[in-house]
Formats: sequence, structure tokens, C-alpha cells
Amino acid sequence: MSTSAQQPTARDTASAPVDWERRVADLWTAFDDHDPADFLAAMTALAAELPAGDPVASFELASAYDATDHEERAAPLYRAALDAGLSGPRRRQARIQLASTLRNLGRAEEGVALLTAEREVGSDELDDAVAAFLALALVDVGREREAVALALSALSRHLPMYNRSLAHYADELAARAGR
Repeated sequence: MSTSAQQPTARDTASAPVDWERRVADLWTAFDDHDPADFLAAMTALAAELPAGDPVASFELASAYDATDHEERAAPLYRAALDAGLSGPRRRQARIQLASTLRNLGRAEEGVALLTAEREVGSDELDDAVAAFLALALVDVGREREAVALALSALSRHLPMYNRSLAHYADELAARAGR
């Protein structure tokens, strides 16, 4: 389950009007104030305001299904958004969320492949989210040592002390995992 409450940036809102983006952001902000059916209905109505097949609308609707525990409906919408050229921060969010959804659907190997490839694409503020969701998928496919190494490596960058020691131990675990 995930939510897409991050504010979109200019580079990922090309297909959506500013007012629409504001209303989507407001709906995500009020997520906890809605029951799942009402939230889905509101997001479906917003998505319908954009042209059919719009990648941003598909992504937001996928995220809504995902956040309300309808992963089986979310996965094809994430794929549709990506196939339609979703760009900017939403593209990376879609790949993270799709991988998590696949894991929840019992298809963790696909999630591992997706996020392993995503780690090679570039670096941004979502790097640790990629690592965290990859670690979860690795556990599900029986690669626990590698998962712990990945999680500890990501965590080591945020500690006020022991950064180098923890990073070193993470590297040792990864080496023993054969990765």
C-alpha cells in the first residue's frame, strides 16, 4: 500500500492543468478523511477529467487503487502510465509502487528485477525508497542477507554517528551474499 502525496513538479505535470494537480494533491492530503470507496470515486472522477490514456491520470488512479488495497487493479494502471511515457518524479514513484504492488501480488522476482534496474537509472531523493522496497522484495525471494546489506547501507547515510562502520558492515554482508 502506498500513497502519492508528494507535490508534483513542473516537469511531471505537463499533461495536467495546475488546478487539477492542486485538487489531486488536496485529495491525497485528505486521504485519511475518506473511506476507501469515496477516495477511489473522487480519484476516478479526477482521472476522468484528463484525456483517456493520460499517463499522469493513470498513475494517480493506480496509486489510489494501491493505497486502498486493490493492488490487482493498480498494477496494470502503473504499467499503462509508464508505457504512455510517464516522466519526472512520478516515473520513479510508479516504478517503486509497481514493484511493491508486484511483491504484494506474490510476484516479488518481478519487483526485484524492476528495482534492480531502477537503481542503475540515476540518483535522486527516492534512492533510499528504491533500496527499501528492493530490500523487502529480496526478503520475499529468499535473499535476506542481501536485503539487510542494502537496508543497512541506505541507513548508514542518515546516522549522526557510526556511518562508516555501518557502511563497512553492510559491504561485508553484501560480499557474503555474493552480490
